[in-house]
Amino acid sequence: MNRMNNPDHSSRSRSVVVIVEDDPAVRSALKFSLEIEGFEVRTYASGIDLLDARDVCVGGCLVIDQRMPEMSGLDLIATLRDRLISVPAILITSHPNAWVRKCAAEAHVPIIEKPLLGNALVDRIRQAFAPGAENHL
Repeated sequence: MNRMNNPDHSSRSRSVVVIVEDDPAVRSALKFSLEIEGFEVRTYASGIDLLDARDVCVGGCLVIDQRMPEMSGLDLIATLRDRLISVPAILITSHPNAWVRKCAAEAHVPIIEKPLLGNALVDRIRQAFAPGAENHL
């Protein structure tokens, strides 16, 4: 398995956040705010775009929107697991229903609800990079 969250998290290259979000305004705002926090950020407009990318395994942490055309965030996570790609992931969504919460919990993927207020997302990303973090695909 390609486990990207190894114990040495001081290297900037290990602080890569991959955003998969279909809304261009949200994607751009997330990129901007995470770069201000010191993360290197890569963005994709869909799960298909991420899966087609050559560097899909390079990301240190995935931030994935649940509601996207073609493939949901949970479907993307399942596909990545099928490909044996193991990196921390965070699901972002508005008003997650019981089924989404159950599936995310079973996949050990935390949910951050939209609108993304305060430091909840940044804090969760930092936790994903922490030594011994168990949140992984």
